[in-house]
Amino acid sequence: MEKIYAFIFVINCFLNIYPGARAIGINYGLNGDDLPSPSDAISLLKSRNISKVRLFEPNTAVLTALKDSGIDVILDTENQNLQSFASDPSAATSWVNTNVIPYASSLNFEYIAVGNEVIPGDLAQYVPSAMQNIDAALFAAGFAIPVSHAVSMSVMGPSFPPSNGVFSTEATPIMTEILKFLSSKNSSLLVNAYTWFPRQSDPNNVQLEYALIDDAAKPVIDNSLTYQNLFDAMVDTVYAGIEKVGVSNVDIVVAETGWPTAGSTDATIENAQKFNNNLIKLLASGKGTPRKPGKVVEAYIFALFNENLKPEGVEQNWGLFYPNMTEVYHVDF
Repeated sequence: MEKIYAFIFVINCFLNIYPGARAIGINYGLNGDDLPSPSDAISLLKSRNISKVRLFEPNTAVLTALKDSGIDVILDTENQNLQSFASDPSAATSWVNTNVIPYASSLNFEYIAVGNEVIPGDLAQYVPSAMQNIDAALFAAGFAIPVSHAVSMSVMGPSFPPSNGVFSTEATPIMTEILKFLSSKNSSLLVNAYTWFPRQSDPNNVQLEYALIDDAAKPVIDNSLTYQNLFDAMVDTVYAGIEKVGVSNVDIVVAETGWPTAGSTDATIENAQKFNNNLIKLLASGKGTPRKPGKVVEAYIFALFNENLKPEGVEQNWGLFYPNMTEVYHVDF
């Protein structure tokens, strides 16, 4: 099995050298009562050449529809299971037996995300052990599927400019433990990085163009590095934090990013379309970030559909498609 992990590492290195080998993905949420059937949704993904998808929870119908689709999957565990996974290895084994083994022969799980955005917080303490037990269950079942955890930017302390990136005092112990585990497994850290939120919280200092990855933005200078957009700056802020806890070989996968189309200032179809198309263009260039030139960033756009069971306002308006599968706006995948 160690040889399989080494093989995965070699493949990841190959993908970093050849940008075309990686693709942008999309988050497929289910928090709506008017969404299309999973089979129709997966057909939509295939028709748009979207080859990667993230699922926030196991769903039998969706996983069945994904079988033999050629679409890679990040599959999340639910946060409420973290404590049981951490304390009871048999709970982790049961989850793997139910949600991975029946599908693994006919679809590719790119990562298992053990929890989402619980650091800092009461559930954070369970994440490292939960990750280790899910990883052990996968190993015992004969699968070398990388395990990770998805963090928000709230794990960071004051971090401007990006080279000053550092984890918060509260998050540092848990993040250090997680990163050392990821390093030992040649896995990546999943990061939810929305340029929308810094723009909304500090519009006087965060240019709209900078947040939208627009070439017209005034650049930000960080010592010898020049940042043309906030997306690169956020990714490199986390890389700086990773390095400061003594880890150097863990890559970042942006598990969520995007822009809403309604519900608040700057939340317009025009801005959302501009952000996502600029993002795809940036990642397709293969140039990496200023801190990590040439290292391709893999990213997942949030989200596939507008979801009407979320809180009213911005939360219902992140989708690229309406539930009837017509475009909210066009994105050039």
